[in-house]
Amino acid sequence: MRTQVAIIGAGPSGLLLGQLLYKAGIDSIIIERQSGDYVLTRIRAGILEQVTTDLLDEAGVGARMHREGLVHGGFEMLFDNQRHRIDLQKLTGGKSVMVYGQTELTRDLMDARAAADLPTVYEASNVAVHDFDGKQPRVTYEKDGQSFEIQCDFIAGCDGFHGVCRASVPPSSLQEFEKVYPFGWLGLLSETTPVHDELIYVNSPRGFALCSQRSHTRSRYYLQVPLTDKVEAWSDEAFWKELRLRLDPQGRDALITGPSIEKSIAPLRSFITEPMRFGRLFLAGDAAHIVPPTGAKGLNLAATDVKFLSQAFIEFYRDKTEAGINGYSARCLKRIWRGERFSWWFTQLMHRFPEGGAMGARFQQAELDYLMHSEAGARTIAENYVGLPLNFADGPAPAPVATQPE
Repeated sequence: MRTQVAIIGAGPSGLLLGQLLYKAGIDSIIIERQSGDYVLTRIRAGILEQVTTDLLDEAGVGARMHREGLVHGGFEMLFDNQRHRIDLQKLTGGKSVMVYGQTELTRDLMDARAAADLPTVYEASNVAVHDFDGKQPRVTYEKDGQSFEIQCDFIAGCDGFHGVCRASVPPSSLQEFEKVYPFGWLGLLSETTPVHDELIYVNSPRGFALCSQRSHTRSRYYLQVPLTDKVEAWSDEAFWKELRLRLDPQGRDALITGPSIEKSIAPLRSFITEPMRFGRLFLAGDAAHIVPPTGAKGLNLAATDVKFLSQAFIEFYRDKTEAGINGYSARCLKRIWRGERFSWWFTQLMHRFPEGGAMGARFQQAELDYLMHSEAGARTIAENYVGLPLNFADGPAPAPVATQPE
């Protein structure tokens, strides 16, 4: 088989890239090791920045998002048993975020790809990338007992943190930065009315909590738990009881409980790979970076990676220039480090760290008190939360630490 761009991974990053390339008249094939149904069962965050919603509109898949998504002009921070609202629109000149579950976004992209009869290979095994340091890269895989090879111009590694693409790069060609946090998020999804019409971020003596939502009738809640906890040890009753203990009286009175649809524990880490281009192999999304979910940046950083990468490919084929390809890594990393820093900082601010003790908790309280009583402090949170404009990454950026193959 022959295509222009071989995309590894049929999550949001790979599907969005494929849709943008299709709109530009560029051929692609998507290869995914899991089934389509499995991909749709992965429950992830759903806070979309304006940049991401604009990109989905550009890809032609934003109609249902605008019908069913919830526009949020702010969120609340609860600490010391008091709530403080971050007014995003007031503090950022009218910007807001959209609540729309990643599962629904993925479904929209899958439906668009199927409607256009574009090639996607699900349940591909032994996927491997070859010769990406030259001009004739290849992808091989097995399906239904047969072996296949795809010849292509470029390979887009959108296959996540544990994918084959980053693992195929020689260790000497990349540098990895990682911080693993000493706790995880226990998440519960339920068909219940949300406790509040906006998100509530909670810093309590018992640990962090987040009251989120997917719709007017579906809620998503999170609790900070030790990494040693097992999801099987948390009954629904135990989860709701602990959440009540971390909320204020207003939240406890408004909380509606019910059976869980899904429950899981996710570890938290900050992770970045530099660079993100290796010859004709490009990393995007979780394959290149992971952020703690506190700052709602994961999907949004992945979307802007895809925007920059699609632009680079379009310029290569339409304008016969490699400027976008050559600048892809530095352009993405400037934005990624900004998002990683905010996610790390917001995580430090809202969670209880075992090593922090009483003094660490007092430091948090003092910083929160300052931020909530300073317009400049609140604006710092708001501006980072709604995200940077795309042209932020167009300015000068330091060169990647590692070298790229020619």
